[in-house]
Amino acid sequence: MTEGVPVLATRDLTIRFGGHVAVNAVSCAFAQGTLTAIVGPNGAGKTTYFNLISGQLRPSSGSVTLLGKDITRLGAPRRTRLGLGRAFQLTNLYPNLTVLENVRLAVQSVAGIRFDFLSIAGHDAKLAEDAHRCLGRVKLDTHANQPAAALAHGDQRKLEVAILLALKPRVFMFDEPTAGMSIDEIPVILELIEEIKSERDKTVLLVEHKMDVVTRLADRIIVLQEGTMIADGSPAQVVASPAVQLAYLGQHGATELKHEAARSGGGHG
Repeated sequence: MTEGVPVLATRDLTIRFGGHVAVNAVSCAFAQGTLTAIVGPNGAGKTTYFNLISGQLRPSSGSVTLLGKDITRLGAPRRTRLGLGRAFQLTNLYPNLTVLENVRLAVQSVAGIRFDFLSIAGHDAKLAEDAHRCLGRVKLDTHANQPAAALAHGDQRKLEVAILLALKPRVFMFDEPTAGMSIDEIPVILELIEEIKSERDKTVLLVEHKMDVVTRLADRIIVLQEGTMIADGSPAQVVASPAVQLAYLGQHGATELKHEAARSGGGHG
């Protein structure tokens, strides 16, 4: 990658559904080694913006670049192979395959094995070892032989993160990764995201509505309102923005976020 070129960038990214502009000319660059949280009220365009970046939706106008390459016209599978990894708000698994097989398919994809995918990989010890390692990182190694459909919802979310790890992306995109998890399960995912961030050669984007999670993890917060970016800065800067307090958080929410930012030291560290 050329020095100074952002890992990921959107330029005037826009999508319209009929007369409704869901994402409105959002321009943003994301640097290596950073974690950016994308927040906003329901309907603000956060997940739609994610869908435009990851290739689930085609923009009406604007562009997306990854590692300096224009990927605007590429579909989601091509973007994944180029290093853009996405974990969805709703689980995206093969329910009838085992937990291990779900992850092993992702390991195979990275290894370039694209034929007779289960039987061949089943005999490759290295692929199985890599898959087990990813399961261990999300604390699912003891569930390796269970069907994915048999997992509790929180464990299915963790399995999706294990699949994302197996793809070895340069950019990790998490859409509300703790949604549906019990209070005991959340720390596993948050610690893993912090670990990914600490590797410094990865870039992390996070859509999240829990402000304690945002202020714990984020170096930077982007705020969307009705598809338009209304704030972009450090957690402290965003918390102090009157536009954010009024348009997104309201007075009660702004007070809550200030308290969370103070407790977490502004999201850095």
